[in-house]
Amino acid sequence: MNDLIITAGTAVSAMGRGVEATCQTLQSTRTTLQPDQFQPNGRGSIGRVSGIEDHTLPEALALYDCRNNHLANYALTSDGFLDAVIEARNHYGAHRIGIVMGTSTSGILSAEEAYAARPAGELTLPETFHYNTTQDLASLPHFVAARLGLTGPSLTVSNACASSTRAFIDAAHLITSGFCDAVVVGGADSLCRMTLQGFASLELIDPTVTRPCDATRDGISIGEAAGFALLERAGARPLSTTVSGYRLRLLGYGASSDGHHMSAPDPTGAGATQAMTKALKRAQLRPDDIGYINMHGTGSRANDAMEDKAMTALFGPHTPCSSTKGWSGHTLGASGILETMVCAIVLNQHFLPPCMNSTDIDPTFHSDMLLTHRHAAPQIVMNNAFGFGGTNSSLIVGTMA
Repeated sequence: MNDLIITAGTAVSAMGRGVEATCQTLQSTRTTLQPDQFQPNGRGSIGRVSGIEDHTLPEALALYDCRNNHLANYALTSDGFLDAVIEARNHYGAHRIGIVMGTSTSGILSAEEAYAARPAGELTLPETFHYNTTQDLASLPHFVAARLGLTGPSLTVSNACASSTRAFIDAAHLITSGFCDAVVVGGADSLCRMTLQGFASLELIDPTVTRPCDATRDGISIGEAAGFALLERAGARPLSTTVSGYRLRLLGYGASSDGHHMSAPDPTGAGATQAMTKALKRAQLRPDDIGYINMHGTGSRANDAMEDKAMTALFGPHTPCSSTKGWSGHTLGASGILETMVCAIVLNQHFLPPCMNSTDIDPTFHSDMLLTHRHAAPQIVMNNAFGFGGTNSSLIVGTMA
């Protein structure tokens, strides 16, 4: 594949605002999940972004006022990302920079609040509810385009929990096909009652806190996050040394759709294995070239078992891996971009984070799953995201050296 690089990146989650705050959390054993007080009679724990309720949008973008776009703006204004995009826009032109966003629920909380605010006996939603700029799946890329002053191609990927990982694939296609010179790729998913109650109805919420890969794991903890990356061709323009954040090479990607079940993974791991295999093939790498795998690792019994089986089949028992959802919670469609920034931290800070909250790895697992921090300096890492409906995506990123 053509030499594509991530020239700027940012993320916000329960781990903190920005890459540096996220790094500090990952280097600690500090608990960042909290009891679910987002809804009445909440169950288990959630990964809530601190300060998001007090964050405001620019007045000119008031029609986009919803939690999801607040979360997106919180990330856009972190890590110098706005300045990085402006710099690229000045070089390429606003029409040559595309936007590919991943989200699974978008601003659905706004519709929930509008529904609850209806007067008794009233069937229609209040006039103050603006579906197109809040709940609609296109709301996020339209908001990002308006916020960044970009006019290039814009699209939404809604592939469940693989959304913002899959967004990198579409972004790469836009650049390599010549439609764009650069793409802002990422996503956002915010807390809403539909998600919390929906996963509870599936009996997938851990009543305490998620414990990925643990022998006694009992489900997921829902989180929220937003993150963005600026994807470009290597050498296409001079890069400023003043823009903060880490730079990475996008080496390969793979996707598959096994269609095993609407909400349960294929227990054989065949679809996940296929996505990882495609990513390795596109990157022209062997399994032993991968120095760390950031797992999808939701903490559910079925998902973690499937992923271990898939990784063991491809990598054997010696490639270190872990899930960081014990800090962030499962951020659904934003998992891919958040955990790509985690991979950036791993590559640049030379440590591997463990499975937070976990104490005993499932004895039936064979992968090298981390329970404690490990010092290492991998040059190439993999990021996995596997979603409902059997949608699977894997990214491979590496250092600039």
